[in-house]
Amino acid sequence: MRLTDKTLENKTFWENAGIRLPRFDRAAMIAATSAAVQWVHFGAGNIFRAFPAALAQTLLEQGLLKTGIVVAEGYDGEIIDKCFNPYNNLCILVTLKSDGTTDKQVIAGIASSYRMDNNDFIKLREFFASPSLQMASFTITEKGYNLTDRDGALLPEIQADLAAGPKTSKSYLGRIAALCHERYVCGAPPLALVSMDNCSHNGDKLFAAMETFASGWVKNNAAEAGFLDYVRNREKLSFPWTMIDKITPRPDEAVREMLAASGLEDVQGFVTEKNTYVAPFVNAEETQYLVVEDAFPNGRPPLEKAGVLFADKETVDRIEKMKVCTCLNPLHTALAVFGCLLGYTRINEEMKDGDLVKLIEGIGYREGLPVVVDPGIIKPKDFIDQVIKVRLPNPFMPDAPQRIAMDSSLKIPIRFGETIKAYLKAGKNPEELRLIPLVFAGWLRYLLGLDDEGKPFEVSPDPQYESLAAALSGISLGRDGASEPESGPLNKFLHDKLEPILSNPALFGVNLYEAGLASRVEKHFAELIAGPGAVRKVLSRMVG
Repeated sequence: MRLTDKTLENKTFWENAGIRLPRFDRAAMIAATSAAVQWVHFGAGNIFRAFPAALAQTLLEQGLLKTGIVVAEGYDGEIIDKCFNPYNNLCILVTLKSDGTTDKQVIAGIASSYRMDNNDFIKLREFFASPSLQMASFTITEKGYNLTDRDGALLPEIQADLAAGPKTSKSYLGRIAALCHERYVCGAPPLALVSMDNCSHNGDKLFAAMETFASGWVKNNAAEAGFLDYVRNREKLSFPWTMIDKITPRPDEAVREMLAASGLEDVQGFVTEKNTYVAPFVNAEETQYLVVEDAFPNGRPPLEKAGVLFADKETVDRIEKMKVCTCLNPLHTALAVFGCLLGYTRINEEMKDGDLVKLIEGIGYREGLPVVVDPGIIKPKDFIDQVIKVRLPNPFMPDAPQRIAMDSSLKIPIRFGETIKAYLKAGKNPEELRLIPLVFAGWLRYLLGLDDEGKPFEVSPDPQYESLAAALSGISLGRDGASEPESGPLNKFLHDKLEPILSNPALFGVNLYEAGLASRVEKHFAELIAGPGAVRKVLSRMVG
């Protein structure tokens, strides 16, 4: 039995497999979406299918929504070819609860799926020309919004798109801007562009990207001046801030085996050429939050009926900072860095390690919470309690530190840098921070690609890895000042290696020398490279 529209008709099979079928007319949904699209989503990865697509399904089943989601993938079109088209855009969502039970359902609210790098783009232009379109949402990861390199220069593909204009743009964000331009020339109806990615002020990042393209095209006479006005007019195009939270690991082999044992065929996961892990199913935790600034100039689906919280911008900002900068994401990154160094492959197994638990408790409760502003609708202390006591230790969540470690260079300046900035803004001395500098040093130690036993491991993909690895070249374990006494001068070789990195605000949110933390990072790094076992020794001492 394969996952297709046709096999959904065999209700007995799905009931026996314990997989809940959608409770709405899927054919009617697809027809309604084609006639009057309301919601387009960019980013066809696991979090989309586990969360936004499931939200749409909830509203469809309640009769509160007649149309589904049109999804487009602009980075890794192989996902569409191998994970959407063969399965009629269906997906199985397996929710892994902390009590060991699972909830399985077919997600069927995706009306159609498209690549952005072929003729499918013509159809996306048609959707964006439609006045019925209310929102375009995004889960394209933090790095998806980058227009510049680490030195602030526009990336070559962005420069090419700015010169070429909207008709022939090829980059991901360039094509998003081209779709907005298509909407402008077709009467300029309003639209909300809703980033759901884990980055601070995500709506502003998306707006900045669209404004860059609009300004460049107007300057190059590739677009009317009115297009720039359209992008800047929040009554026409809005860019709501959001906070999203739902841990969605890579498809797990144990989950695949469970589905196969129930009689499902062809549920094998795969890794694309761009290193994306996908499958016809997605596994995720039960806990989820989505808080959205209520700024939708063309209306929106009643997502509050599916559990989405709507608030003003200031509240969303406080919740986003609470989660991304204190209560979850920095803890995740700390576990990722030290988990890889200590040989762990599961986050929940790390939560049995007393040193690692003390590490994230110290980062969250002692160093982060003192500068968190209570958003009111979610209590920071309650949130972090749930993260540390329930979510991260969940033995049925197959999340891996190797996944969390991806793109760390883009995550660290937000997940830790904002806390340092908050200390400075509040007049607190950043030198009070003890464990955050340890994480910075641990991350640099991680970039050497050697675990605590000195054995090589594969560093997770990161856009800055090659340049950082080159900067750290020549450093090895058991030398370079690592054995010097704690009070002794730091080896000049190490300082010269680390100074360009630690002074770069793009990597840490601030210049760590100006913040008074660089010497501590340098000292910890020297200790961490003392030789095999040094990571555990330093970690135990620091959290003891």
